[in-house]
Amino acid sequence: MSNREALRELQGRLASRMQAARTEARVQSWLAVECAGHGLLFPLHEAGEIFSVGSVLPVPHTQPWFSGVANLRGGLHAVVDLARFLGLRRSPAPQAGEGGRDGARLLALNPTLGVNCALLVDKLAGLRNADQLSAEPPDAAAPARLPAFAGARWRDAEGRVWQEIELSALAGHEQFLGVAA
Repeated sequence: MSNREALRELQGRLASRMQAARTEARVQSWLAVECAGHGLLFPLHEAGEIFSVGSVLPVPHTQPWFSGVANLRGGLHAVVDLARFLGLRRSPAPQAGEGGRDGARLLALNPTLGVNCALLVDKLAGLRNADQLSAEPPDAAAPARLPAFAGARWRDAEGRVWQEIELSALAGHEQFLGVAA
């Protein structure tokens, strides 16, 4: 009898937790990064591990924004210089010790996105949530210029504008997947 009562109690607690989870408002959370002086936000649930920039082996006959491949925790990952891909920087990111790449990091995409890829970003800027930011009104001309992976624009308390990048949409974007030159 005591096992049945314990099971009923457990089921009751689970049911109340599930109901609370349905009624609670979800707070959006992002990983904030900088690329060529621009603030970008990645949905936290789409971001994966963060790595120091180690050895990235170049791959011939690829797009200029494709930095190469890197071994991250035993897995081979494509490395994309995000600033170059987005057109924010024309030349490759400075090498370590040349001023500018010392704070650079590789951000692996969440494995659930199905792409073994890491984004080279210039600097991590911490975590942000919707309570810390206010949505920028959409620009009427922007939808024609923005790629499908560009999400909303946000402004923080200091007045800095942050562009959301939907990593799931980026991972499936035709140009992003077309690394061959």
